[in-house]
Amino acid sequence: MPCRPAPLTVSTPWTRRQALGFGAGAALAVCLPRHAAAQRPRARLRLIGEARLPHRLQFQGTTVGGLSGIDHDPVSGLYYLISDDGSSFNPARFYTARIALETNRLGAPELTAVTTLRQADGSTYPAALHGIQVPDPEAIRWRASSQTLLWTSEGHALTGAAPALRESRTDGTLLREFALPPMFDFQLTQGPRINLTLEGLALSPDGNRAWVAMEGPLRQDGPVPTVQAPGGPCRFTEIDLTSGKVLRQIAYLPDAIPRAPLPPATHADNGVTEILMLDDHRLLVLERAYMAGHGPDTANSLRLYLIDTRGGTDTLNLPALQPGNHQPVVKVLLADFSAFTGAGPGPRLDRLDNSEGMCWGPRLANGNRSLHVISDDNFGPRQITQWLAFEFLD
Repeated sequence: MPCRPAPLTVSTPWTRRQALGFGAGAALAVCLPRHAAAQRPRARLRLIGEARLPHRLQFQGTTVGGLSGIDHDPVSGLYYLISDDGSSFNPARFYTARIALETNRLGAPELTAVTTLRQADGSTYPAALHGIQVPDPEAIRWRASSQTLLWTSEGHALTGAAPALRESRTDGTLLREFALPPMFDFQLTQGPRINLTLEGLALSPDGNRAWVAMEGPLRQDGPVPTVQAPGGPCRFTEIDLTSGKVLRQIAYLPDAIPRAPLPPATHADNGVTEILMLDDHRLLVLERAYMAGHGPDTANSLRLYLIDTRGGTDTLNLPALQPGNHQPVVKVLLADFSAFTGAGPGPRLDRLDNSEGMCWGPRLANGNRSLHVISDDNFGPRQITQWLAFEFLD
């Protein structure tokens, strides 16, 4: 829900980063230990286009904004967009949309419906002042095998609403809530930081497993990133969707904040905003940073990383992550989205925003996948709802 992504080259005890140019429209590759050199990926992005939704668009009696998650159903062609409105403007909800996509063109988004998310008793979720099960929806995934939707909530520390992974029908009715490790409950001296909990959600290609990603480190796992240093590790947790059992957990190190805010004492942050499975074991990880005081063209930073979930230590039974008691997964930088801003050939962006959602879209005419990214405007007039479409070159 806040604003965050990634920095320039940073070295850690576990990774080496070496920027590699891919040309004007593409990105950078980075961050490989010596033993992984043979696995160096050549994936990159080509910007297809950008579309925007109007600020506080009114649709079917709701205010559109805070779009923090996106997914696509290839059969119906619908995109599912979840709002992180904690029932402040309207009850917690998701939208469906369509958008025209060609190899070199992205059309205008067309909202088709809005659906209210329901609690177990069929009631809508309350706002913060009216109950403890306050939602903060952040990510959404279409589960084709069951024709249902998985979604995460960051919870609400002040009311005791814990972060959650839930499954709902397409009419918004709740099917179940998954049991998560107690480490994710808000506690007095440890556990998640406010607004730095379950931000990312990925679904395995067979639809049987899910990964949930923390935006920032648990308090006992280390500090948040600064301009000078990366933060403590974020925990990514794998769940078997049939049994509900937590399978394993890995540690992911977010980058330092790319630039100092202006003035230096004002707000800046960086963290994980979305994850997306590339195949059975590899994950794309989107990091987003925000630096106050910079203009709209440079206030946000977005970087896309690749990890292999089979790497790193299983951290599920570690109460606190400290240097020496675990090994984070290796990161490979696939794209620094600043490569798509400013002057240059092909489509260009005049700014990046608070991007929090990411999904695969339809395959293009040449067979390559399309990758879609959407931003959360926080319902604020200085931010935008930005829909970006890329060709994923693998």
